[in-house]
Amino acid sequence: QVQLVESGGGLVQAGGSLRLSCAASGSIFSNYAMGWYRQAPGKQREWVATINSMDATNYADSVKGRFTTSRDTAKNTVYLQMNSLKPEDTGVYYCNAFGRGNYWGKGTLVTVSS
Repeated sequence: QVQLVESGGGLVQAGGSLRLSCAASGSIFSNYAMGWYRQAPGKQREWVATINSMDATNYADSVKGRFTTSRDTAKNTVYLQMNSLKPEDTGVYYCNAFGRGNYWGKGTLVTVSS
């Protein structure tokens, strides 16, 4: 099984930045694509970004130009750099690994104040 642990959430003002990390148990990037999802209060979980084993990335329209996802293979860690944050970015952010299975972290809370 794959274990994922998110970190880096917190409270920031609109326009600020945060960098989220997702640490994976062992080297999995060759077999899994990594994704970021978020769930705002009272909303369904939505897809935010994906990075595959070849470092190709995709982003939801709502975060394009503001968020960047990347990987550090040596650290078995994927990142989500979030810039120009808006109050509507508030929510619990989850790391996801999919390929030979489908695994989720427990999430990290991001709160953006206006």
